[in-house]
Amino acid sequence: MKMKPSLLVLNCLLGLSALLITLPIVGQTGPKDSVIGAPLISPSFALQQPGGDLVNRFGMNGAVGLQLMYKTKHNWIIGVSGDYLFGNQVKETHMLDSIVTHDNSANGFLISNNGKLVDRFFSERGFSTFIKIGKLFPCFGPNENSGIMVLGGVGFLEHQIHIQLVDGTDQITPQLNAQMRLGYDRLSNGLAFNEAIGYLFLANNRIFNFYAVLDFTEGFTQDRRYDYDLNSQSNKVNKDVLYGFRFGWILPIYKRIAKEFYTY
Repeated sequence: MKMKPSLLVLNCLLGLSALLITLPIVGQTGPKDSVIGAPLISPSFALQQPGGDLVNRFGMNGAVGLQLMYKTKHNWIIGVSGDYLFGNQVKETHMLDSIVTHDNSANGFLISNNGKLVDRFFSERGFSTFIKIGKLFPCFGPNENSGIMVLGGVGFLEHQIHIQLVDGTDQITPQLNAQMRLGYDRLSNGLAFNEAIGYLFLANNRIFNFYAVLDFTEGFTQDRRYDYDLNSQSNKVNKDVLYGFRFGWILPIYKRIAKEFYTY
């Protein structure tokens, strides 16, 4: 059975994540003692501005994610990341023009089976996943494990327009029920690349650890649905760009060294 591209990418990244977590942890007492090798678990939040073809569909969006990295004793960094994309600035809303009313309302309404006017709300949904590699250049920090971080990655980007009915249900608004919405949501996905540069800080006390980077994503996506309003499916490869600022809180995993006991 043929696996969907998004599921295939997700399975690969889950496998790599498990491998990163089980990598050996170097037995230093902490980052202040020397350059250490350790797994770094980092939840993050980003604000992203669209560019390229994506600017015609969405405005600014947010992204919450998780990054699993391993920093080596030579300050090389390898890892995987995943983001959930969301936003309420949708510019492309004309796909429903043929099934809504045309009156003095700015957006028009759907008409339900019982004659009720039903409004709808558009939002952005999506996700991205990347395999990353990079380098840490120690500077401006309390130890050799803090400094300028440069990362590059390859992965997968997907986005779509989420359509939600206001004061209506699928049963009484069949022209835009859950199945029909698939023909209007502009689901798109494809290969993507990610670059980031910023600062990584690992404190001597092991508690206050973070990174802050400028983040840039470039995706080459295609529409994956048959568009009902256009009576066709586009084969165009879109150049989708996302750029912005990302902040992540880091949970490092350090191995504790056993205390030595002497008996006489």
